[in-house]
Amino acid sequence: MLALLYTVASLIHFTHNAEYIAFYPNMPAWITREQVYLAWLCVAAIGAVGVGFALAGWRTVAAAFLAAYGAMGLDGLGHYALALCTEHTLAMNLSIGFEVVAGVVLAGAGVWFVMRRVASRLRPHATADASGTGD
Repeated sequence: MLALLYTVASLIHFTHNAEYIAFYPNMPAWITREQVYLAWLCVAAIGAVGVGFALAGWRTVAAAFLAAYGAMGLDGLGHYALALCTEHTLAMNLSIGFEVVAGVVLAGAGVWFVMRRVASRLRPHATADASGTGD
């Protein structure tokens, strides 16, 4: 569900960006509407690979891909390197914020899942003590 939420948030932001590219402050003139949509497809492909791994039963690898996918949502903050928040419209700020928050939540969940799986594999079995006798 978190991957779907982030996908929707990302699509909303990228679509708004593509359709209103001329109005985003200080965007480089060479970036076109089509390039924005192509960039979204590349980002979404990482999420699709993560979902594919999940469906194949590779849960830890899937979580790692989905964490990376979510972390890509932080790229939206790059708009604020070009212009202050106050120079963006409300719709721009909301679409950026939605993508960033949804991405951070997905990335955090993915990292938490991977760390939990790794920790469970590193933890010694509870039935054996340090002497190896099992007492």
